[in-house]
Amino acid sequence: MLQPDVEVGTKVDAHFGKSNTLNNNQTGMAVAGSSKKLLAYAFGIFFCYFYYGILQESITKGKYGDGEKKEKFTYTISLVFIQCIINTMFAWIVLNFNREHDTTPKKYYAACSLSYLGAMVTSNHALQHVSYPTQVLGKSAKPIPVMVLGILLAQKRYPAAKFLFVLMIVIGVALFLYKDKPATVTEDDSSLFGIGEVLLLVSLTLDGLTGATQDKMRAEHKTGGYSMMASVNLWSLLWLAIGLVLTGELWTFPEFVQRYPSVLIQIVTFGIASALGQMFIFLSVANFGPLTCSIITTTRKFFTILGSVIIFQNPMSAKQWIGTVFVFAGLSLDSVYGKEKKNK
Repeated sequence: MLQPDVEVGTKVDAHFGKSNTLNNNQTGMAVAGSSKKLLAYAFGIFFCYFYYGILQESITKGKYGDGEKKEKFTYTISLVFIQCIINTMFAWIVLNFNREHDTTPKKYYAACSLSYLGAMVTSNHALQHVSYPTQVLGKSAKPIPVMVLGILLAQKRYPAAKFLFVLMIVIGVALFLYKDKPATVTEDDSSLFGIGEVLLLVSLTLDGLTGATQDKMRAEHKTGGYSMMASVNLWSLLWLAIGLVLTGELWTFPEFVQRYPSVLIQIVTFGIASALGQMFIFLSVANFGPLTCSIITTTRKFFTILGSVIIFQNPMSAKQWIGTVFVFAGLSLDSVYGKEKKNK
């Protein structure tokens, strides 16, 4: 009489044992798959932006031509114009596969594109006056204007720890950019901050304004990431087209490309690397959150500086290395512990 119950119990236990084993296997496979995906996104960000950095330095700081009369690349607006074309194309391709419902008024995108564009142009133009490590480290101070303008324009509240981490970034940037006065002061050396540093400061301010505008857009409207990427870059193309005409680059840049055709291949590759890098950033944020993405992008900036020092032999003093450590320590701590307080 008891035999059937024993058999049933045995079968039930066996069934649940198999289910638990199956669930454990599925969980293990999911974790392994997630880890592989994270590594793939991290590698994508590292590779794309490392190659992007090499191309950017090669294009903007390279000398073109043979003999004594060598030309410098001064066509910043044309460079950013091609970059925005490629960014727009990539965003449209993604939107065709992943439709987003976007309710943001066009005037917000038009305004946002001006600050976004200004930050890109001034940042690229700064490379004509400062080394690439200086540009990367200077742009790493982006949390400073974002926080200041977030407080002033968006009435945001930040934890006390964030102020400490931002102070570390400020100290690091100051150590890196500060120029020791030479024994013999010439007219060129009389200023501690040159044109390049001023352009980086303008670029950072515009980055902060862009961040504040984007926060306002997200708070008031349903704004999709790829829709924002497509619309901001599309509006940027309009402003850049006007800039190309006003500066004369519409005619002088094609002449430069005709003399040095290889530069066009570099610029297009530069734009593709930028767009792919943005895509990997969007994917990492969507799948693993902004914290993980922030740690990846912060780490890749450090290796970008290291790569520039090794490949292009950009010398850095002990003081600049100390400043670099301060900046990236502040950025890393901020990405982990410096999250803003949410208003209730």
